[in-house]
Amino acid sequence: MAAKKAIKNKKPSKSERPVLKVDKRKLRGHQLKKLRHQGLLPANIYGKGVKSLMVQLDLKAADKFLGQYGETNVIDLQVGGEKKPRPALMKNPQYDPLEDNLLHLDFYQVNLTEKVKAEIPVVIYKEAPAVVHGEGVLVQSLNEIEVEALPTDLPEEIGVDVSGLEKVGADILVKDLDIDLKKVSPQVDENQVVVKIEAVAKEEEVEAKPEAGEAAPEAEETTGEEKKEAKTEEEKES
Repeated sequence: MAAKKAIKNKKPSKSERPVLKVDKRKLRGHQLKKLRHQGLLPANIYGKGVKSLMVQLDLKAADKFLGQYGETNVIDLQVGGEKKPRPALMKNPQYDPLEDNLLHLDFYQVNLTEKVKAEIPVVIYKEAPAVVHGEGVLVQSLNEIEVEALPTDLPEEIGVDVSGLEKVGADILVKDLDIDLKKVSPQVDENQVVVKIEAVAKEEEVEAKPEAGEAAPEAEETTGEEKKEAKTEEEKES
């Protein structure tokens, strides 16, 4: 597997934060199908101490923002009729299981001075020598790690460099990760394994060999009654 190159996206500052326009929504329930046919996406705004608000927005714009900024970058929501934008994180995208179309999206309105918790994806970079040399396989135990940080300090991903894993049993723990602990606090045990090299499983023998001095089992054992019947048949024929 080719090595991945780490991509470090620049966190947008307050003046650079992307603005996403949304409008207040009245339709709900079965009426949402009509909304989606118009190319609009139903969404909700919620947050700590924030009154929940139903909104709608352009589906293509929502899809683009989600793909570009993910769930860990703060964006500014410009709600129609409101003067001040609302800083928010995109959350809980729901997709059509058949067509993979975006069906719903939540916006978590944040206070930029208060810490929040979020699940950050774990991304593996480079290659483990133990795997390259065929000595073992790389097992990833954590695909996401929950962290707590200020909204603007949330990392987009947690990169794991496995190029130092040279033998079976070698591992990388949460405490070994390259995380700025002054800004980001992992919410899992620091000794929890993130990735580990495990031995390659050997194929089991199809048939077990008999131990020394042990006779191989006969194909089928003839009972005493069957022997008696066979002898009687022979006497009749003679």
